Order: sequence, then C-alpha cells, then structure tokens
Amino acid sequence: MKKLILSTSVLMLLFSCGENETTESVSATSEIAHRGCASHDVLLEKLSENPKLAQRMSEIESFTEKAIQEGKLVNGKIVIPVVVNVLYKTSAENISLAQIQSQIDVLNADFNATNIEYNSVPSVFSGVKADIDISFVLDAVVRKSTKKSSWRTDDSMKKSNKGGINPTSPTTKLNLWVCNLSGGILGYAQFPGGPSATDGVVIDNNAMGTTGSASAPFNLGRTATHEIGHWLNLRHIWGDASCGSDLVSDTPTHNTANYGCPSFPHYSTCSGSPIEMTMNYMDYTNDSCMYMFSNGQKSRMLALFSSGGARNSFAQP
Repeated sequence: MKKLILSTSVLMLLFSCGENETTESVSATSEIAHRGCASHDVLLEKLSENPKLAQRMSEIESFTEKAIQEGKLVNGKIVIPVVVNVLYKTSAENISLAQIQSQIDVLNADFNATNIEYNSVPSVFSGVKADIDISFVLDAVVRKSTKKSSWRTDDSMKKSNKGGINPTSPTTKLNLWVCNLSGGILGYAQFPGGPSATDGVVIDNNAMGTTGSASAPFNLGRTATHEIGHWLNLRHIWGDASCGSDLVSDTPTHNTANYGCPSFPHYSTCSGSPIEMTMNYMDYTNDSCMYMFSNGQKSRMLALFSSGGARNSFAQP
C-alpha cells in the first residue's frame, strides 16, 4: 500500500494537474461500455471560476489529515436524509418510486457492507475492506416536467431559474438530481467546500437504482455509490493522473482508470507494480465489479462529520 504524504502544495498540484484522466468524449457505442463521471472535470471548472474554493478545499484537507492522525472521527452511525429531484421530459425519465427506493437500498447495502459481493473481496484486500456505517433515508421526491431533452454538467438542473429544481435544505439533506445527462456522463458530484446552492449529486436516469430505466452494465446502483463517495470527499482511485494519489494510504497506486470487469489480479504499471483494487467503488469498473471501500476511505468520509468538519451539520441530532 502507498504511503500518504499530504501538504497544501501537494493538494494544489492535485487540483491543477490532474487533467491526464479527465472525462472523455464518448460515442453512442462507448456510452454503454465505459463509465463516465464528470466530478473531477466539474471541480476543475469551479476552481478556475472561484479562486477561494481552492483555499476552502485546502483547509478541508488539512482538517481531514489532522482528524485522521488524531483519531478524532465521528462516533456512531450517520443517517443522511435524501431528497431525490426528478427532471423528466418522457415518461421513462419520470422514474418510479420503486426505482428510487431501489437506489436507496443499494446505498444502504454498499455503505454498510451488507452488499452480497462484500465477501468476495480478494484476501489481499480483506484486511482493509470497510463498513462505512452511513445510512440513507428517502426524505422526499420532487418531480418537474421539462422541455429539455438532456442536461449538461453546468449545474442548471439544480436551479429553478434554469429550468431545474432548487435543492432542499442542502446543509442537512443530500440532494440527488435524476435527469437525462448528455455526453455519455453517468453522474457527477460536488466535493465538500462548494456552495450549498449547488451541493449534491447528479445521476443519469439510466444509471439510477436497479429497476425501471436502469440500463446494464450500470444497473446495480453503483453510479450513485461512486458519486456519493465524491460528495464525501473521495477521489478517483487513480488520482485523476497517471499513478496519481487519491489521498488514501491503504489503496494501491493505480496507473489509470479501469473499465469493464478486469480479471484478478490486475497489476499496476506504477512503481512496485501493486495489485490494483479494481473492485473499489472509486474506480471506473462496471456496477457488478465494484463492491468495496477501504478503511482509509472510511476515515476520510467520517472526518467530514466530526466537530468542525465540512459536513458536520449532517451529524447533528
């Protein structure tokens, strides 16, 4: 496992130089084959628009590092209310309550290590696989008919004056927007530190839950698990750069994203040629082939809910 060395200068380098692996432009055929997450690209855009955001995120990283080092992580289960905002033009896009609940069920399984694949984690990683102990409860569903055939990653779906839906109580509820995303993008999330007016996660309606409009190979609800990982301060496991850092000490160094379902063991081309954790939720593999978080990732997420943490308001009684 890699040694984690975190400083403000390293963090700023991560923000500014992680463009080797930005979201690719995909054709209609590759939309099915390759996962498309725009979270890193959206982050780079927001950093270029708002210089203060980099400072805020640097402060969050410093807090996270200190909380982990001192063991000052939140105690007890975190329960997150979820507001699902559905934007639809067609009846298929107006996804059912059953489809929405299937997604909530997947999140609860994945973040509490009760997913059926959890016991399939290879022995080389069994010592670091984690039960995050975060639960999700469906709080409300907001629906809105729209004339837009697709939505871009410009946060317009989060703004009523742009035809979207404003978030509901974003400092105490996770807002999840479901719509038809353009460009082969399955989803994207706002990292901690951004404005509350756009905080939350966006999921393509064909990658939401396990039934209805959900389409293979992204029909097991893992797109939301992946994106909520970003919302909880996790990076892509390859660090969005060749042999980059995901700021987690117990995940192997990946040379790039993995797609589909790689055969195990899959070796990295980075220094030491470690076996890659291709089954980690923060890689780009198919839904059926991602099924674990690590203890280091758990620590990063739980640090957010500590006193003074960026998402501490969600931990309040």
